[in-house]
Amino acid sequence: MAMDDRTLNTMPTLNLAFIGDGVYDLLVREYLVTHSASHVGELNKLKVEMVNCKSQAGYMQLLLDELTEEELAVYKRGRNTKVNSASKHSTLSDYHAATGMEALFGWLYLKGSQERINELFTRIINHMT
Repeated sequence: MAMDDRTLNTMPTLNLAFIGDGVYDLLVREYLVTHSASHVGELNKLKVEMVNCKSQAGYMQLLLDELTEEELAVYKRGRNTKVNSASKHSTLSDYHAATGMEALFGWLYLKGSQERINELFTRIINHMT
């Protein structure tokens, strides 16, 4: 179910990041399960390495040049959102960049742009391998 642009553009940014976190987490889990013969404990360790703030901030640097103007605006909106706390294992800068990435993935998901999500995720995976 795709949402209209007006609804998406007025949705609180942290709500976009909330759903984007789930979307990205599921993509990572699916990738690991289909590309690794590891047991669940090892899969979880690998997942944590891919979804932490520092990793997401680094992945966003890879994606910035490939974003459309509209996608970049959503990322910046997420990155610039005021947050009350950050992870004790990350810098505030990384936390903001990760929130921007999650907002972008959430926005794309709610927009119904699964193909674009897959393109961006594939870029991340190709960088890792």
